[in-house]
Amino acid sequence: MTRQMSATNDSEYRVEKQQVRATVLLTGGETFDGHFFTASGTAHHGGPERVADLLNAQTFFPFEVYASSRTHLFNRAHVVTVALADNEEQLDPGYEVATPCDVTLRLVTGARLEGTVRIHGPRGRARLSDWTRQPDTFQHIEIGGLTTIVNTSHILEISEVLDE
Repeated sequence: MTRQMSATNDSEYRVEKQQVRATVLLTGGETFDGHFFTASGTAHHGGPERVADLLNAQTFFPFEVYASSRTHLFNRAHVVTVALADNEEQLDPGYEVATPCDVTLRLVTGARLEGTVRIHGPRGRARLSDWTRQPDTFQHIEIGGLTTIVNTSHILEISEVLDE
C-alpha cells in the first residue's frame, strides 16, 4: 500500500516522497511494521523509486516504525527480508517478459520461503543460477501475489520447485 505524503514545507529542493507499508525482519529475529519513504522518480529507471532500489543503494535507510511512531535508520546488511503490502516487482518494465521460476529459499534464520522469482536475461541466460549472479543484493520473490524482498547474503540454499 503506497500513500503520498503531503508537503508541509514547500521548497524547490524538497523531493516528494511516498510511504510504502512493509515489515522488516532483521538478523536478530526482530520484526518491525512500518513504512519506507520512496521518491516519485529515480535516475536508475523509469517510474517511481522502489523499496529494492532504496535497499540496494544505501547502507542505512530510514524506516518509520508504527509501534514507536519514530523513524529509525536500519543497516541494510542486517536486513533478512522485507515483506511489502503490494507487488512491487510488477512495476519492473521487464516483468511480463522475465522467466518465472518457482523456488524454495532457505534463510540463515532457519525460515523457508516458497514463491516465484523472475529471471531477467536473454534466451539461454534465464536459469536460476543466472538469478543468483545478479549484481543487486536485494532481490524480489513473489509469495501469494505480494512481494518479499530478500537479502541474498542471508540465503543459505536455493532450490527450484519442479512440477511433478
